[in-house]
Amino acid sequence: MKRTAKELAESLAATLEGDGSLEVAGVASPERAGARDLIYVERAKHAARAAASAALCAIAGEGVALPGKTVLRTPHPKVAFAKAAELLLGRPPIATGIHATAIVAPLARISPGVSIGPYVVIGEDAHVGAGTQIGAHSVIGPGCWVGENCRIHPRVTLYAGVRVGHRVEIHSGAVIGADGFGYAPGEGKYWKFPQAGIVEIGDDVEIGANTTIDRGSLDDTRIAEGVKLDNLVHIGHNCQVGAHTVIAAQAGLSGSCTFGKHIVVGGQAGFGERCKLEDNSVIGGQSGILGGKTIRTGETVWGTPARPLEKFKELYAWYGQLPALAARIKELEAKLGAK
Repeated sequence: MKRTAKELAESLAATLEGDGSLEVAGVASPERAGARDLIYVERAKHAARAAASAALCAIAGEGVALPGKTVLRTPHPKVAFAKAAELLLGRPPIATGIHATAIVAPLARISPGVSIGPYVVIGEDAHVGAGTQIGAHSVIGPGCWVGENCRIHPRVTLYAGVRVGHRVEIHSGAVIGADGFGYAPGEGKYWKFPQAGIVEIGDDVEIGANTTIDRGSLDDTRIAEGVKLDNLVHIGHNCQVGAHTVIAAQAGLSGSCTFGKHIVVGGQAGFGERCKLEDNSVIGGQSGILGGKTIRTGETVWGTPARPLEKFKELYAWYGQLPALAARIKELEAKLGAK
């Protein structure tokens, strides 16, 4: 959807420098942009790329000079660019209307403006909020509650009783509310431990493709508002993930982990059961957090078992020198043996 530079500046609370009547129709990188595309520049070292671009309009931070271009000046260019992209591009619909092949239980409550794609199944006593879109072959189990303006992509499964907040996006293949991995050993076999809790998803959460979130056992699994989960993330039963935490692909949480707010987790990190991460901690990719371990507020850790970043870097530097050190030790042993 086209916008003038002035309209964009007003929407983004940015300072306009240049031609406010200039029409902008899309977004692109500086190298691929056409005249009516919007680009962004965070730092002065990237100004040359932007200056050489065909784009006539740019979002830029303070101190970035772009002669001859209309500039939307803001302290946070990348965030402003993301907001502008949503205004300009919109989002393609997942479903339109209610498809004839959808199966909606008689006691399901479907609010006005809900769109339901082909072969969707919605169970008894489920609630779907206004403006929500549900993609083909998805299943909304009995007793689920889905808020307003959610985007549920094709082949998503919500088991019974899952609660989803407003403006949540769930990508294809995600399974929410399956039983957790809970068993009690006895009498020579494993007995299934009750998985009687539910999953609660807060507002403005995004859940990646093929991600799985297990229901609680005797408590509930909770994902707080603003959390972003990448593809192929696993959240075990009874986990609590705090607001605005981000977890990258292939990370896995064992049961009963507690994450605070604004935590950053790198890809393929693994967490033992009942570990605790306090607010604003950072976990490096492929790190291993042992069961019961606590990572303190603001701490950055890396490695397996995870250590403070400076300690990890020191150990890793020595690790790289092991072959040379081993050769020196053998040489010394040979000299000592000769004596």
